[in-house]
Parts: sequence; structure tokens; C-alpha cells
Amino acid sequence: MAAALRPPLAYHLAESPLGWVLLAADASGLRALLLADSPEAALEELAQRFVGAALVAEPSLSGDMAQILRRLEQPDSPLDLPLAPAGTPFQQRVWQALGEIAAGQTVSYAALAARLGSHPRAVARACASNPLAVLIPCHRVVNSRGQLAGYRWGLARKAALLARERQPLAGA
Repeated sequence: MAAALRPPLAYHLAESPLGWVLLAADASGLRALLLADSPEAALEELAQRFVGAALVAEPSLSGDMAQILRRLEQPDSPLDLPLAPAGTPFQQRVWQALGEIAAGQTVSYAALAARLGSHPRAVARACASNPLAVLIPCHRVVNSRGQLAGYRWGLARKAALLARERQPLAGA
């Protein structure tokens, strides 16, 4: 019996002030937004997350990528993209709660866990499993002392994202 083939996963790469950005989508919507130091590293992470999927470079995703790059530069810019992250029901709850944290604000893993009736380590694991960097803002979660900790794509990127989000607030 032949194994079922996974549908192809389209992707688009672009450079940004945070390094390389890889956007991946299928018919359901955006499946991944990854940050990396090189195109090769981004593609390797994508292949690890979607084992067995045919990865197809897709220039037509450039419009979606333009929205994402604009969001990186201007955190309050509108975003109209169909998000379709795959995750467990608990991960989906955590990711939804992350979306409720205002740009430029942070919350501790413990506070988020308490809000969800869970444990901080479980919340941290859900954040580490986030396939949509920036779009699911796990960079807004800090340790119990309010310090940056535990960002899948590096603490320097986490700090840069928060600084960009806080910049408009400082000028208000």
C-alpha cells in the first residue's frame, strides 16, 4: 500500500533587519513564519517541521511577505493573512492568548500559565512550538523577573522585536 502524499508546502524567503524570513503556506493558510541567519537554516527548519512535505518556492507569496516585512518595521501595520498553525488544542489556547497581549507589552510565563490554568513549563513548550514567529507573538513572554528568556529564534531577535513594538509607544 502506497503512503499518502502530503500536499506541497509553498514557501517564500526574504531578508529583513532580523535576518532571513521564511513564509510557508498551503491551501489552509499560513503554516510557518520562521526567522533564521541564512536561507539554508530557514529551509532546514521548515523541512524538520514538515517532514515529508514537498517544499516548493513560490514567488506569488511575495505579497504576503511584504505585509510581514511591513509588520516587522511597523508593528501596528495591518495584517490580513489567513493563519493556519498546526498544534494541539493546548498549544492553540496558548497561541490565542499570546495574540491578546498588546504590542510592546509583556507577560510572564507564570502569569500566562495561571490565566490558562496550566504550568509555566507547559506554556514555555507551547511558545517554543510556535510555527508563526511574530504573527503569534511569543516574543512578548518573559520570565518571572521580567527578563527576556526562551525565544526559539534567539534572544537578540526577541529584544529587537520588543524594541520595535515599544518605539511608537515611546513617541506617543
